[in-house]
Amino acid sequence: MRITLVHPAGFNFVPGQPDFTVLANRMAPIGVLQLASWLERHGHPTAVHDCLGPRAPRGAQANVDQILATQPELIGFSATTSGFMDAVDMAALIRSCAPQIRIAFGNVHASSIGAPLLGHFPEIDYLCIGEGEGAMLDLANGLAQKDIGNLVWREGEHIVTNPRRDRIQDLDELPFPAWEKLEGFPAGYHLPLFGYVKRWGATMMTSRGCPYTCSFCERTVFERMYKVNSPAYIYAHMKHLRDSFGVRHINLYDDLFSAQKNRVTELCQLLIDKPLGISFNCAIRTGHTSDEMLRLLKAAGAVMVSMGVESAYPAMMARHKAGVSLEAVRETVEKIHAAGLRAKGLFIFGLPGETPETFRTTSDFILSLDLDDMAMTKFSPLYGAPLWDECASGQEGDLIEDWRLMNCLNFVFKPSGFASRDEMDALYNWHIRRFYQSTAYRQRFAKRLWQHRWSLWHLITHLPKVFQAVHYFHANKAELERMKTDFQLHPRQPLGLHASLSAELKADAVAAIAPEGIKVLRRVAV
Repeated sequence: MRITLVHPAGFNFVPGQPDFTVLANRMAPIGVLQLASWLERHGHPTAVHDCLGPRAPRGAQANVDQILATQPELIGFSATTSGFMDAVDMAALIRSCAPQIRIAFGNVHASSIGAPLLGHFPEIDYLCIGEGEGAMLDLANGLAQKDIGNLVWREGEHIVTNPRRDRIQDLDELPFPAWEKLEGFPAGYHLPLFGYVKRWGATMMTSRGCPYTCSFCERTVFERMYKVNSPAYIYAHMKHLRDSFGVRHINLYDDLFSAQKNRVTELCQLLIDKPLGISFNCAIRTGHTSDEMLRLLKAAGAVMVSMGVESAYPAMMARHKAGVSLEAVRETVEKIHAAGLRAKGLFIFGLPGETPETFRTTSDFILSLDLDDMAMTKFSPLYGAPLWDECASGQEGDLIEDWRLMNCLNFVFKPSGFASRDEMDALYNWHIRRFYQSTAYRQRFAKRLWQHRWSLWHLITHLPKVFQAVHYFHANKAELERMKTDFQLHPRQPLGLHASLSAELKADAVAAIAPEGIKVLRRVAV
């Protein structure tokens, strides 16, 4: 069966203009590429269309024209929450002109909500819940729908949710992602600016799942079962990216890369004994990292390690990321620097319980750490996370349930401790300026100008687009401000859907409660 897999662009808040965010970071859709290689291995010709790619056209109709040009019999949309309505718009166009083509949706949004989506969107034939490899292969092979695990489908007027299938136990059984199907790779894709020292770049996932229960984390796709690629597989994948595409820097985007210390040690030893000339970044968890591991990471080619902290206010940390202390964070940063690595902190602004006081405390702590870089995410609740029902209830704050805005770039949730979203934006911008204009950051940046040459070159070669973006935002400032308050919900997006969580995930949500003395979740999504 001919299959085309689509990565939708999502909503662009700059009407009529290119998506300027890709100037700073354009990541390859790894999940789609992994699925494509799996289907190809089993005899199904598969095309990939990335609507955020460097050669993709603008607009739903233009992208649909290119998708249909691949002559698919089955189309699979891999859509996050923010990209879901963009995918629906394209699916509706496909259905109107090619009704014989079957359409499946997968990824986080489909997995976390499930069956109710089919009731609202008739252009979608199937939902693939959880891992997509098994369900999509069964569909391509023509297996009876009732026998396909992880599939949500229609039987007449009824919507049927099949049982979950077993997770893939050995990730080494999967072929490498089909990088060759990605138009413009690697030159048209790039990692976050100033976070790498070699070109070209790529991203990799070497594990699936996470055993922890952070309050804000969605876990309906991979659940809590943690599975990994072996060090030999990871090394071979890195070598493939270097030899076939000239990739020289890799960002490892595992949720929990350092969970299995022996795996990290063995991979580092391989890279030390048989160097590939590749540098990489990875994420660690405070408390899972030793001095020896950090030294090995440095010797193996690591440039920067990231760690999730989220907040520096003790009550907020206990409520949303139990098991991490400020003392341990500070000690880990010191160890990272002692090993000769860069340290990056990952934080979230706007979780339930946040106030101007808690955020200023976090900002002060960030500056005291002497971090090399940091990422401050605007909290977007996810349907499959333990926090979703609490945010949607209105008990802890105000939620704008607009899927297109749930991309961690907008304050869709306003905790009750803030008077307005404008107040949150002002504090956010204050912190960003405070960090990147600090003397310590500027001095560090200046010392690394040569290391940053490829990022600077990227900006220089895209100066026309940079000027276009600056001009647009200055010339249309009033209009953009008005859109923040008058922005209209997509006419077809439903409100108030409840996630169809499994019994195990419901238990996780109940377990993700705060310590004594702090308000806990009151309801579990059903």
